[in-house]
Amino acid sequence: MKFENILLSEEKGIGIITVNRADRYNALDIKTELEIGSAIDELDDKSIKGVMITGSGEKAFSAGADIVPYLKMDLPGSIPYMKKLREVLWKIENFHKPVVAAINGFCLGGGFELALACHFRISSNRAVFGFPEIDVGVFPGNGGSQRLARLIGKGRALWYVATGEQIKAEEALKLGIVHKVLPPEQVIARTKDFLINTLFKKPPIALWAAITSVNKGSEMDLDSACQLDVDLACICMGTQDFKEGVTAFVEKRKPVFKGR
Repeated sequence: MKFENILLSEEKGIGIITVNRADRYNALDIKTELEIGSAIDELDDKSIKGVMITGSGEKAFSAGADIVPYLKMDLPGSIPYMKKLREVLWKIENFHKPVVAAINGFCLGGGFELALACHFRISSNRAVFGFPEIDVGVFPGNGGSQRLARLIGKGRALWYVATGEQIKAEEALKLGIVHKVLPPEQVIARTKDFLINTLFKKPPIALWAAITSVNKGSEMDLDSACQLDVDLACICMGTQDFKEGVTAFVEKRKPVFKGR
């Protein structure tokens, strides 16, 4: 499929999605978000082991939604649009392969929502995070407030959603919003390295189960979440990779996982 607002490439098993609107700080309009969703569909391929999402240029991962089209929308028109955007982020969050956001600059509004839907976030030390929507009469209505609350707690999340206060990279690291903070020139290379030399060396089914357990379990009551863990662990123990992992441990060698 040909895309206009994003770039889609593959490198050593990594599917790379780049928002390619640097002249607009990689703002996310309807077309761009839907293209991201279509790209995720295309990456559901055996040759792809994981996904990196980033923004073009040096200034922004994404500075948020392209708000001009919103002015032409009424309530009936906004409902199907918001539903489509919600489905894109749901697709990323529930993708069965690891998705890592390589955050190379401003990460605001819809861009922040996009990053929060990814499983891992590696950030430039120049990145700035936040939800400025409150100052234009709305709030992050595509799941951003919910994902942030689950990540850093209701009280802290409400503060940032209600005030629009921005979060610098080092503070985002302390809050647990991002997993690593690096110099800008290292972000892309280190993200690729994390995928290839860490995540790709894990058994794929167990990695999927771990991501699913944390993401889904946090939405459940404790008893249901523990049962989810039991179910997922049983799936893992029925795989060839589990047998290989245990055998390799006993034989004191490195396991060779095949995703089966």
